[in-house]
Amino acid sequence: MNKCEEISKKLMNKVTHITEDGESGWNVKQPSMLSKSLELKPYQKIGLNWLALLHKHNVNGILADEMGLGKTVQAIAFLAHLYSLGDKGPHLVVVPASTLDNWIREFNQWCPDMNILLYYGSQDERKYLRYDILNKVIEFNVIVTTYNCAISSSEDRSLFRRLKLNFSVFDEGHMLKNMSAIRYQHLMTLNAKHRLLLTGTPVQNNLLELMSLLNFVMPHMFSSSTSELKRMFSSKAKSTDEQSTFEKERIAHAKRIMKPFILRRVKSEVLKQLPPKQDHVKFCTLSKKQQQLYNDLMQKLKRSVEGTEKNTELCNVMMHLRKMANHPLLHRQYYTADKLRSMSKLMLKEPTHCEANPDLIFEDMEVMTDFELHRLCKEFSSLSTFTLENQLLLDSGKFEVLDQLLSDLKKKGDRVVLFSQFTMMLDILEVFLQHHQYRYLRLDGKTQISDRIHLIDEFNSDMDIFIFLLSTKAGGLGINLTSANVVILHDIDCNPYNDKQAEDRCHRVGQTKEVNVIKLIGKETIEESMLKISQQKLRLEQDMTTTDTGDEGSIPLDMATLLKTSLGL
Repeated sequence: MNKCEEISKKLMNKVTHITEDGESGWNVKQPSMLSKSLELKPYQKIGLNWLALLHKHNVNGILADEMGLGKTVQAIAFLAHLYSLGDKGPHLVVVPASTLDNWIREFNQWCPDMNILLYYGSQDERKYLRYDILNKVIEFNVIVTTYNCAISSSEDRSLFRRLKLNFSVFDEGHMLKNMSAIRYQHLMTLNAKHRLLLTGTPVQNNLLELMSLLNFVMPHMFSSSTSELKRMFSSKAKSTDEQSTFEKERIAHAKRIMKPFILRRVKSEVLKQLPPKQDHVKFCTLSKKQQQLYNDLMQKLKRSVEGTEKNTELCNVMMHLRKMANHPLLHRQYYTADKLRSMSKLMLKEPTHCEANPDLIFEDMEVMTDFELHRLCKEFSSLSTFTLENQLLLDSGKFEVLDQLLSDLKKKGDRVVLFSQFTMMLDILEVFLQHHQYRYLRLDGKTQISDRIHLIDEFNSDMDIFIFLLSTKAGGLGINLTSANVVILHDIDCNPYNDKQAEDRCHRVGQTKEVNVIKLIGKETIEESMLKISQQKLRLEQDMTTTDTGDEGSIPLDMATLLKTSLGL
């Protein structure tokens, strides 16, 4: 901790005297290598100067700006700055597969003169790439690859151990939050002089995860103390009375350790022109039948947990309760075993199943939900008498709330982006929207990239489309839906940062209206507990990323302020 404080004081002192010492390398301007038609925003220039400051003092860091503030662009600008100083690489950028195309696009847009090598493809394709790289057949300044391609085989790992890299950049750095994980340990062996982590969510669950990130970027400082870090940030208070003081002390310790190595800005601080975002929680009473089924499921789970009744189907307790809290048809209740026996025999009348074994058909049907079976009955005419009535499809406490909510929003002229964790819940929501004759579009993980762009453009250009349906995990990269001003989370994620990323599809640069985020929570269900845990995680992040006035242990929002003043930005 003393070392961290020494580094922090040195950096702060250097920033304070930037305008006085006239030392070259300070007040870094936008690198000339970047496209002349594009310009970094003032806060991005501060990020660039912060990275240059760390590098000059041989300190690695974590750029932890909130999602949507352009961490990718700041990292590219920094690599361009190194190039202008004569450091032409090679550098490595490791990213999730979902962001690979975006990184290549941003490099081509912002820094087209830099040679980028994409290390991606099948094992055979990568074999030829490895030969070209090690034998210097091709020239490159930066290798861009995915986490999987960097470590999936011994040959891949050997390449990046043998290759002398200058800077390695890790996008979505929170993927390195577990220092015991195989991925973490493999990536620690990369042969890079310097490391930079990019993450919009540095504190996801606990302080130990944050310490794992710090250990990764500054291993020479922290690796010898990993056991002490684990002990310090894994231990818990012995009593409830001690907990508050204990947590405050741990947060203060963490702030003092992380101060020199992390820069965090949020949109509300740097994008003053961005309209505000209001959060609302709507508690939804389950429908009468849904409540009965939820209670029955709870009793089954209790008997299963207590060991009085074995039920292998109920092994994932939390997921079963979440699904029932959202819609009864995400389970199998109405299609009894007797009905399935009858249906499996009727399926033999279908040309596609005339030679099938009814017992095998029955086994396939047993693992399906009520809604999947309903769709099956609509698909095959021989099963048409078994389709569910519309009132069962619409029988959900959240649908009752949605009915009134969407009606009010439609009258006000608002436009809605509606998220769900479950693609099957999106299927049922489609039935609901069709019933109420609302125009909508849908995008989920199965939607092709080329179709995504078309759907987004269609929604943003056709104001008569009222709702955009998305799966929460597909609500990330490249999805700009600022033409909508209401976000409805039909069901929340266990990780609140996935929900925040979904909200940012609307609340981002380009939004002109106040954004309202509405979370639907099943009343007196497991979702209430999920909401409380999510709020605790977000409070921890807020505690960690808030600068305490006069507190020497506060994290470097004061660094950003000093840089802003010194650089005249």
